[in-house]
Amino acid sequence: MRAILIAVLLTTATIPLNAGAQAAPVKPRARDLGLATQIGGTPGAFDAITDVAGVEVGHTTLISGNGALVVGQGPVRTGVTVVHPRGKADPDPVMGAWFTLNGNGEMTGTTWLQESGFLEGPIAITNTHSVGVVRDAILQWQVHRPGLQPWGLPVVAETFDGRLNDINGFHVKPEHVLSALDGARGGVVPLEGNVGGGTGMVCHGFKGGIGTASRKLDARDGGYTVGVLVQCNCCARRELRVAGVPVGQEIADLTSCIATNDTAIRGPRCDAAATRSGSDDDEGQGSIIVVVATDAPLMPHQLKRIATRVSLGIGRMGGKGENSSGDIFVAFSTANPHAASDTGLAHLTMIPNGRIKPLFYATTQATEEAMLNAMLQAETMTGANYARVYALPVDRLMAVMKKYGR
Repeated sequence: MRAILIAVLLTTATIPLNAGAQAAPVKPRARDLGLATQIGGTPGAFDAITDVAGVEVGHTTLISGNGALVVGQGPVRTGVTVVHPRGKADPDPVMGAWFTLNGNGEMTGTTWLQESGFLEGPIAITNTHSVGVVRDAILQWQVHRPGLQPWGLPVVAETFDGRLNDINGFHVKPEHVLSALDGARGGVVPLEGNVGGGTGMVCHGFKGGIGTASRKLDARDGGYTVGVLVQCNCCARRELRVAGVPVGQEIADLTSCIATNDTAIRGPRCDAAATRSGSDDDEGQGSIIVVVATDAPLMPHQLKRIATRVSLGIGRMGGKGENSSGDIFVAFSTANPHAASDTGLAHLTMIPNGRIKPLFYATTQATEEAMLNAMLQAETMTGANYARVYALPVDRLMAVMKKYGR
């Protein structure tokens, strides 16, 4: 079975019905529903990580096959997502830092990031068993581009999509990574949820994946922008909160369903299984990768503080950094261009620590909303061995919010 390649260049893409995703009208994001206001802060123009000038995002989405799992053939529900801090045409490193809330996961390149304080090249996110090929493909891309150093330690992170995807089939190939790298764009990010590295991911027991959001600071706080992109594959259903409302407890059904054939998927056996309690959705298994971008002039040690505050946004959604979760975050600043150039003394600007608090708030708020957008934008998906993961039902979410006066 040849995997179908859906190269997403931040334009509208259609996922085939026979590949486990259901067609639906354009779905609302959190700010369309008024939920960004409930979370707090002011979103940027795109309400995305690309509100930070220069940042580009690219996806390659791989979806093919249905039915029983045949390792090496499918079904395939995976991909790769790429973030270019200054855009693919600008090789200038950015100051950066990383943080892990719980370390049951992988993010390559972090040793040199911590040591040097600079992020050199793109960030990529994929599935757990494709980290190596994605890393190598970035190097292949990097060494053939003018202005980029002829070596590198790429930052590549992962979450596990083995519930829906033939993860041991190793379907992500170098050409898929190169497509995402070259196809990345700035501006509006219309594709979230079941795209790129997030294609097969599950968030709080609902279909999850890629989500993004941003916050714009008031002029009195510098007018800086903080943008966040998440690959959400974590957290327990019962713990899900939206702006403090216990949504996971109010929508306790629609848990993931594993059947033995397509008839069971459509019939009562699967429906009964899908309403059971105590499912694996409740265990908080999985991981989340978060990328934070800002144009605020911050030093690496300050960016470490920013990355740490991602934990608070996840916590507000109900994440607890469970033992089996890989919660790993990276933050970078596009300020201070050419600071890494070996041309003598670098003249830098930075925000005093006494003025950094609004950026902490913005990071927390944008993380919370990005996770919510990942669920709101995702569609119900059926994958390997007929496993089905349901999308967060918008009508029921809004009914719950209304019940709690939000």
